[in-house]
Amino acid sequence: MDSLQQAMIERTLACLRQAENKLGKPFPDPVIRFTQRGKIAGSARMQSWEIRYNPILLAENPQAFLAEVVPHELAHLLTYACHGKVRPHGPEWQKMMTEVFHVPARTTHSFDISSVSGRTFPYRCQCREHQLTVRRHHKILRQQAIYHCMQCHQPLTPITGNAPQSY
Repeated sequence: MDSLQQAMIERTLACLRQAENKLGKPFPDPVIRFTQRGKIAGSARMQSWEIRYNPILLAENPQAFLAEVVPHELAHLLTYACHGKVRPHGPEWQKMMTEVFHVPARTTHSFDISSVSGRTFPYRCQCREHQLTVRRHHKILRQQAIYHCMQCHQPLTPITGNAPQSY
């Protein structure tokens, strides 16, 4: 574990202690993992009381993670503990963010995701070209799905002879 990950753990636990003081009750320490993948900065898993952080986006945006992502994910766990199953970014979560952590209740990050964006594959319909993710491309190859253009409603077909793109 590197020093940045250790700082994330310490910040998560400090925010938890802050919430315990503000809410007047104890909560168990969450399991903290650095296994989140893709474009997502972090995720909270209520049943397993776990927070997962994206190590690549963390390394690229350490201050924003410490200031915003930690309270964001912890607020999900605490909202679940206090209110049960509610809308993920609903009023209970927003109140937890603003009143307990004093952080704006933003639902998405604005990090540069070019380093974690996956390959895309070129497809065509009657009106234009589309870039499909590797997951959708493989579903088409396995004949598990057919995707249609939202404009012309025609099925998308692969553009042959082109290699996958990176974006």
